[in-house]
Amino acid sequence: MPVSHSIAEQLEHASWIRRMFEIGIELRRTRGAENVFDFSLGNPEVDPPPTVIAALRRVAAENAPHSHGYMPNAGYPEVRSQIARRLAASTGLPFSADHLLMTSGAAGAINTVLKSILDPGDEVIVLNPYFPEYRFYIENHGGRVVPVETTAAFLPDPARIAAAVTPRTKALILNSPNNPTGRLYPAEILRELNAVVREPMLAISDEPYRPIVYDGVTPPATLALIDRAVLAWSWSKAMAIAGERIGYLAISPRLAEAGALANACTFAHRILGYINAPAIWQHVVALDPDATVDVGLYQAKRDRLCPALAAMGYDAPPPEGSFYVFPKTPIADDIAFIRILQEEGILAVPGAGFGRGGYMRLSLTISLPEIERSLPGFDRAIRKVRAA
Repeated sequence: MPVSHSIAEQLEHASWIRRMFEIGIELRRTRGAENVFDFSLGNPEVDPPPTVIAALRRVAAENAPHSHGYMPNAGYPEVRSQIARRLAASTGLPFSADHLLMTSGAAGAINTVLKSILDPGDEVIVLNPYFPEYRFYIENHGGRVVPVETTAAFLPDPARIAAAVTPRTKALILNSPNNPTGRLYPAEILRELNAVVREPMLAISDEPYRPIVYDGVTPPATLALIDRAVLAWSWSKAMAIAGERIGYLAISPRLAEAGALANACTFAHRILGYINAPAIWQHVVALDPDATVDVGLYQAKRDRLCPALAAMGYDAPPPEGSFYVFPKTPIADDIAFIRILQEEGILAVPGAGFGRGGYMRLSLTISLPEIERSLPGFDRAIRKVRAA
């Protein structure tokens, strides 16, 4: 069966993250798993919090009548109502269940809203460097990707974003805490962006890493600061349940067209084939929606890795959130340096995969003992390029 031209082209630009994962399989086979240090894939190595497993057992044991059947396409009303109450408390906005759709993770939420708002040729602004799947999500629905550079500190530049807006601009995707940089967007920048995001634009705030922040920082509430915004949420990272695909889309009550957009998203959700988010997991997250893995475990790894790399000569600022570090590579050709690291059994993702060459992404989902054992390899790699 022939493959479509669009998919064939997208395969050529497929995610470096997955490529490195596949390289890792081969390296483990040839070198042994104990000699491979995989910093490539953001797949939590910790188990879900005990309260999440307890909630899962409780829901399964109760086995309420019809609990495995169809529900409204937007999700269970009682679950959406509970989340709406929490959003109302955190943002000060009058959220109700009608502003919520339960989704198959944040990716499902983003694809649902893009399907609902894009006509062929419409534009979506992404901030470089950015999660590479955004490109495919946008192109899946006939949109055109418009990359806009961030500042030298990887923060949004409202002036550059405003200059990129055209009559075809339908959305701006924000991701804070950010993948790959670990930056947390401050409230003052989000307030400035409120003046940029004007009808018919939407800000799509992708926030799966929101609970994973360091040094006691509280992330600002994007929906409270940008009027024309929707929130794509996932429990994948917070609860370490990346394989369960459970999240939601929240539509700001400030949108004059909130009702129409919710109806469109509910329809799009159905025709994209998601139908509805997993029934059992809707009930599980409703029992303990704030359950979060021990973020201190990630911070301990950040606080070990970043100073160690800096001492070797890497430019590796510690992230403010997420579980990624985004150091500069010691040579401009980040792909070449990634290959040097592979010789040391270290798997990292080149910054080019996120639209920013000269950097690499390291995931803190690797264990602390593995980080310790990887450090000599990082040191040998940087010494190799200095000696060349």
